[in-house]
Amino acid sequence: MAADFASILKQYNGLLSRVAAGYEANEALRQELLQEIAVAVWQGLQRFEHKSSLKTYILKIAHNRAVTHVASNARLPRTDELDENTEHGVSALLNPEDATAQDKQLQALLSVVRTLPLPGRQVLTLSLEGLSYGEIADVCGITTSHAGVLLKRTKEEVVRRLNHDE
Repeated sequence: MAADFASILKQYNGLLSRVAAGYEANEALRQELLQEIAVAVWQGLQRFEHKSSLKTYILKIAHNRAVTHVASNARLPRTDELDENTEHGVSALLNPEDATAQDKQLQALLSVVRTLPLPGRQVLTLSLEGLSYGEIADVCGITTSHAGVLLKRTKEEVVRRLNHDE
């Protein structure tokens, strides 16, 4: 089981990191959230019944843990400063000006996503991970049509907020 867990964690590390980044701006709290998610995944693997894909099951655990994390930290004083190390990805391959512009856009997007109501934040981040409406519905415990409506409204809200800030 330990070897399975280690390989699963290695396989889904990037996915889980992106989920955590979607919920937590502070690097220290993001790492704490990742640890909480890892423990929850380890505990949840014993209950995995193969009714969905492993990816969907792990995302359900990760999002549930993230929601709990956000709710428990909601009463703590927060800073609006974003961590500059949130994503490194493609920007490292670009020239410095393009990389800076892309990082700025990514930080603006993450800032908006973190302020969304939790249901919208969940469906949007799951959609960005490539899940179908049915898989999103399964993870969030809602109907497929409700997932589609939430996703459409959330995308519109993100675009509205990003355009309003320019």
